[in-house]
Amino acid sequence: MNFLKYTSYLYLAFGIYFLYDGFTKWDSVIETPWLSFIIAGLAIFMFFFRRKFAKKFDDRNKQS
Repeated sequence: MNFLKYTSYLYLAFGIYFLYDGFTKWDSVIETPWLSFIIAGLAIFMFFFRRKFAKKFDDRNKQS
C-alpha cells in the first residue's frame, strides 16, 4: 500500500501537463483550450484530495 502515496503525484504531473497543453492552445483559432484547463483543474483537485485522504488513512492506522 506504500505505492498509493506516490500515485497522487501522477495527478499533479497530469495537471501540469494539461495546463501546459491549455496554454499552448490558447492562441489557436482551431483548437479550444477549455477542456485542457478543466482536466488540469480536476487533476490538481484530485492531487490534494488524495493527499488529504491518505493522511487521514495513516492517522487512523496509527490510532489502532
